[in-house]
Amino acid sequence: MKLSYWIIGLFMVLLAIAFKSENTPKNSIKEAPLKTEKPKNLINKSGTTIKTRFNLPEGFQRVTVPQNSFADYLQNLPLKPDGSKVQYYNGATKHAANVYAGVIDMDIGKRDLQQCADAIMRLRGEYLWQQKAYDKIHFDFTNGFQVDYTQWMKGNRMRIEGNKTTWYPAKTPSNTYKDFRAYMNLIFAYAGTLSLSKELPSIAFEDMQIGDIFIQGGSPGHAIIVVDMAKHQETGKQLFLLAQSYMPAQDIQILQNPINEAISPWYNQQFTGNLVTPEWQFRKGDLKRFE
Repeated sequence: MKLSYWIIGLFMVLLAIAFKSENTPKNSIKEAPLKTEKPKNLINKSGTTIKTRFNLPEGFQRVTVPQNSFADYLQNLPLKPDGSKVQYYNGATKHAANVYAGVIDMDIGKRDLQQCADAIMRLRGEYLWQQKAYDKIHFDFTNGFQVDYTQWMKGNRMRIEGNKTTWYPAKTPSNTYKDFRAYMNLIFAYAGTLSLSKELPSIAFEDMQIGDIFIQGGSPGHAIIVVDMAKHQETGKQLFLLAQSYMPAQDIQILQNPINEAISPWYNQQFTGNLVTPEWQFRKGDLKRFE
């Protein structure tokens, strides 16, 4: 009789283990552990840029990038003082615990325009405008029409009738920062995750660089951008930082890591499953790059 009870008990244990294994989420993230010599404060409260605000875990060094490159621009983006809250376009505050670790100091306008993909296009456009690379500033509308800033500089404007888009002469040539911001607002109104995801080529996850974008096109879709990276001196393992805007239009924010608080806001590139961020999940195959 005792042997029968023992056999029944063993069967129940094996059944519970099998049930747990079958019902474990297959797309959950699992980060490879990082070997660091000692815990380190990863936030430098007095830092005023991404590069100076976020310290590195022991053994890691920040990736060195060419001066005046897009990656260099992103690493040196100015941040609002530590502890600042994200503001929506209408002045309201985003009270969201464990979502962001810093706020980029950049205006977002007074309209609900600069959302997720828009913020990424804004960063790209700002960089190119500052570099005077005006011929490289172009984005596609959702209907596929490429909107070149050089045409806008000439005083041409858009005529949009249904799904048809054409240029027409409207103003005298001008290239002030006000002109550039008006151009970007037009892009925000007629482009988004769907158009940007079609416009950009895919990049292998292992080849990630600063400036690359995780993007899922749709309504809604979402997009985030890699704004900094670091590499371990001995193991070669890499970390990365992510930034996003969201809906409704809001300040661009540096995301916390909800999976690994020990290295947050850094993310470990060695993980399995999906990339889990505070407000969205991405696949490794969602990584794209500006050409």
